[in-house]
Amino acid sequence: MKRTSLVIVGLLCAAAFIWGPVAQGRAGADATVSSQPTKLGVLWTSGDRDVALKMVFMYTLYAKQQGWWDEIQLIVWGPSSKLLTEDAELQQEVGKMQEAGVEVVACKACADSYGISDQLEALGIEVKYVGVQLTEMLKGDWVMTTF
Repeated sequence: MKRTSLVIVGLLCAAAFIWGPVAQGRAGADATVSSQPTKLGVLWTSGDRDVALKMVFMYTLYAKQQGWWDEIQLIVWGPSSKLLTEDAELQQEVGKMQEAGVEVVACKACADSYGISDQLEALGIEVKYVGVQLTEMLKGDWVMTTF
C-alpha cells in the first residue's frame, strides 16, 4: 500500500509540474511572462561566436521584443569586445538590439587594453568604466545573467 501511495503522489507531483505552467499560459515561445517591472543585465564576456549568436543575442533581442523585461542592458566585457569589432554579422545583430531598445555599453578598461574603444564607439556603443555600475546592478534590483 505504501508503494502505491508513493507512486500516486509522484504522478500527481509530475502532473502539477507539467500542467501548472501550461494552465497558467507560460508554455511555448510566445507565452506571456510575469508583468512585474523588471530589469535585466546581460554580461557578455565570451569570445565564442556561437555563444554570441545562439545564446546571448538570441535571448536578449527576443526578450526585449516580447517585453519580458522593462529594461535590458547588454554589457560587452573582455574578449567579447574584441570579437565584436572583428565580426560584421555580430555588429549587425547588436544594431538590431539597439534599435529594439536594448542599451549596449562596453567596458572601457577592456576596450582600451585591446585598443578598440574607438571602433566600439563607432558602432554606437557607449564605452565607459563599468565596474561600479555592475556592482550597483548586482546589489540592486537588476537580474543578471552572464555568458
